[in-house]
Amino acid sequence: MIVSMSSTLNLVGDPEADALLAGDPLALLIGMLLDQQVAMEVAFAGPKKLAERLGGLDAHRIADADPDDFVAVCARQPAVHRFPKSMAQRIQALCAAIVENYDGDAAALWTSGGPDGREVLRRLKTLPGFGDQKARIFLALLGKQIGVRPEGWREAAGDYGQEGARRSIADVVDEQSLQEVREFKRSAKAAATAAKK
Repeated sequence: MIVSMSSTLNLVGDPEADALLAGDPLALLIGMLLDQQVAMEVAFAGPKKLAERLGGLDAHRIADADPDDFVAVCARQPAVHRFPKSMAQRIQALCAAIVENYDGDAAALWTSGGPDGREVLRRLKTLPGFGDQKARIFLALLGKQIGVRPEGWREAAGDYGQEGARRSIADVVDEQSLQEVREFKRSAKAAATAAKK
């Protein structure tokens, strides 16, 4: 299994933000956590804002921060997310879980004990804010772009693990693929809305 972090990503379109995501497993997890109710590239730009305001990302430090102070960090303009209070709470809960279960090492989610794809998925699903879909997308992101490919990762990621798919942030490598993923999401949302009628 390859476990090193990728040297290049293009999830945000900002070289510094993308470099942080490519090199820091905690940043990548936080970006995935923030990826809801905002544009994908806005969500994944959040970790850079946090790192600049905190002087780096450290799971222990974030987990132990005063909750009100941490909300203020997330709310400072430009805000880390459009819902800074609830997302600040989720980021702290995520970091607390990483501290409790992995001694603050986010990469241990996919390295500790040499887990297969199903086990990495199971571990991701235990994280606060990571449901089944988010966990599968993150596993696909690890496999497709980060080079973390535990045995069975594509199967565990489901449709998100398919080669050549344009379903999620895992498939965004440039502006064109970003637009293709957006179009897929629009179509899927329209189909779901139509099915409810």
